[in-house]
Parts: sequence; structure tokens; C-alpha cells
Amino acid sequence: GDARLRGQTGVLSERRGSYPFIDFRLLNNTTFSGEIGTKKKVKRLLSFQRYFHASRLLRGIVPQTSLYLLDEDYLGQARHMLSKVGMWDFDIFLFDRLTNGNSLVTLLCHLFNVHGLIHHFQLDMVTLHRFLVMVQEDYHSQNPYHNAVHAADVTQAMHCYLREPKLANFLTPSDIMLGLLAAAAHDVDHPGVNQPFLIKTKHHLASLYQNVSVLENHHWRSTIGMLRESRLLAHLPKEVTQDIEQQLGSLILATDINRQNEFLIRLKSHLDNQDLRLEDAQDRHFMLQIALKCADICNPCRLWDLSRQWSERVCEEFYRQGDLEQKFELEISPLCNQQKDTIPSIQIGFMTYIVEPLFERWAQFTGDTPLSENMLNHLRRNKAKWRSLLHKQHSSSRSNDHSGQVTESQEQTLNEEETP
Repeated sequence: GDARLRGQTGVLSERRGSYPFIDFRLLNNTTFSGEIGTKKKVKRLLSFQRYFHASRLLRGIVPQTSLYLLDEDYLGQARHMLSKVGMWDFDIFLFDRLTNGNSLVTLLCHLFNVHGLIHHFQLDMVTLHRFLVMVQEDYHSQNPYHNAVHAADVTQAMHCYLREPKLANFLTPSDIMLGLLAAAAHDVDHPGVNQPFLIKTKHHLASLYQNVSVLENHHWRSTIGMLRESRLLAHLPKEVTQDIEQQLGSLILATDINRQNEFLIRLKSHLDNQDLRLEDAQDRHFMLQIALKCADICNPCRLWDLSRQWSERVCEEFYRQGDLEQKFELEISPLCNQQKDTIPSIQIGFMTYIVEPLFERWAQFTGDTPLSENMLNHLRRNKAKWRSLLHKQHSSSRSNDHSGQVTESQEQTLNEEETP
């Protein structure tokens, strides 16, 4: 049956984990799907218990200051990393290892505390943890790229952007909470395949959302479902929760890459006309949309070691989709053919046509701050490295590697070529 829930706002929410795993043998197997749902609930419960096992909250000891979330139960290294969470060289992969796979939950708890959101919105700490665990657990760890670590990385980037003076001086607590929540949940329950795949396989989500922003609509509705189920915001006035749900939708839907030109044209117009008024809630919301779009695709602007890992992960996810399409005799989607689409060529095109235009406009908005300059410098260096690697691949007749993976010798060469 229809597992969606309609709240007081009239906005439908999706049941979390409502899509069948992308395997044609399982699409109509409701029994197996039910078993998966049960396992997910058990996994979520175990994760919640594991997360709180060493916490003073469950031992009945209330901390002297209820807002001090990072007590001695946290690893010292993770706590030290969080003290530098606003730095652009933040290593989310290391942080995820230090937090035992709880990077998204740990990061969001810290950021909610740092920005004073727990106090301002009078949020219950246990309920906040429960909601964040639900979000984290509804990302799929088997996805090489669209998983909870990506969500944590986007959230950390969003935190950096929210601190840019041009924006920070006008942001309200509601703006900050919306930005962080949207970043954390923007890809929740991602199936590891793209919208064209869902459409051509006649997936039920494509039908539900009439082939328009299919994944983004599902991420939004899933987020609403978790907010309502956790009752995180149940103590707030109805009109406030209505506004939060709608604005979350507007932010998450903005991450649809098919709408890239729409947002770029609008941003260019605002910047050229110098008519952005951040005192106006509508203009602030638009810049939050732009900030989230930047955070979502900021990987090429990271340090090379981090950027390379993300590049390999996203291409691995593309190749998995291509292998699945080939297995079921479907046309292989663009960028998903491992024999033709190498990582360097994919990344160079992505940087040239998607990333550079957006981040150049973002730098124009922020006024060439140290962060924006740093990101653009990394972007240029990383693009040069991928070009160098692509040239080596084309010129090397000895190489049999068609996947575009960076070998140890190639990595050493690139490091030697890096501009100080």
C-alpha cells in the first residue's frame, strides 16, 4: 500500500527505505522487501544502542552542562578534529574512522551546539540524537559515493560557507538550522543510481514524482518523514514546522543537477545587477540554495588527496550502474561505461562545465575571501593533475588500465608536480 504520511502541512512524506534495492529480481518481491525493512529497523536500533553505550546519558548521569555534547566519552582525536571543523582541509574520511562510522551524527551534534541551535530551538538532546541516527542509517553504506560520509562532507562544507562574512552577517538561527539539516539529509536513501536509470526501469519513485527531480523529491519527503517520526520539532508552533518542511524541500530540490543553469543564470543576474538584499528572507534563502549546491559538488575544490578519493568513489558508483545496465541489456548511461569513460576524463568535464562556473560566481559573491581563493586554487591544481594523468594514459602504450584508477607510481608523479 501507499506508505506515505500526510502531515498538518499537507506535504506527503516518504516512508524511509521505501524503495526496493536496485535489482530487477527484487522489484516485485514484496516478501524479500519486507525482510530488508525489518533488518534495517534492527540495524538502526543496534546503531542507536551502540552509539549511546558508553554515554553518561544512559548511565543515568546528567552532565553538569546539558549542552556540552563532546565529553570524555569521545575519542580525543575526534574531539581535536572538531575543534578545527571550520578548516577547509578537514579530512572527513579520517573523522569517520575516528568516530567508528558515526561521522554524520557526531558532526551534526557538534555543529548544532556550536551554532547555539539546541538552546535557541529548545531541542531535546536524546531526540536530536535519535533523529540524526535515523538520517545516518538511511544512507546506504554499500554506495561508494552517495553515503553518510558524503553527507557529512557536504555538511562540513556548508558549515564553512555559513561562516563566510558576506552571508554570516545576515543569517538567522532558522537559516543556519535549515542549511545544516538540508546538507545532512540532501541525499538520504539514495539508491546508488541516477534519475534516468529510475525512469527507464519504470521505478515506482519515477512514477510517483512524474519523472521530475525524482531523487531530490524522495530525499526531501524522506527527511520530512524522519522529522515527523522522531518528533524533533513537535514542540514548535505548527506554522514554524510548516515553514521548515517547505524550505527544506526548496533547498534539497535545488541540488538537482538538471537545474544548474537555472540557478547560475539567476545568480549571475543578481551579481551583475548588484540587487541581492540579504536582509530579505527570500534572497537569503536563494543564497542558501547556492551554498548547498556548492557544498554538494565541492569535491574538486578539496585538497588533492581528498578530491581524488571522492572522484574515484563517484566513478565507481557510475561504473556499477553501467555494469547493471549491461547485465540487463539496457543502454549504458553517459559516464557509466568503464571501458570508455575514464576517471580523468569524467572529472575534467565535470570541473569545466559544472564546478568552475558555479564556484567562480560564488567567489564573486563572497568577495574573493581566503576560503574562496583557496577552493579555486585547489580546483585549478586538481584539474591540471587530472589533465596530466589523462595525457599519461593516452601516451602510455604499456598501460592496460582502462578504469582511470590512480596507480601508486602515477600518484607519486602527480605529487612531485604539485605547485607549492
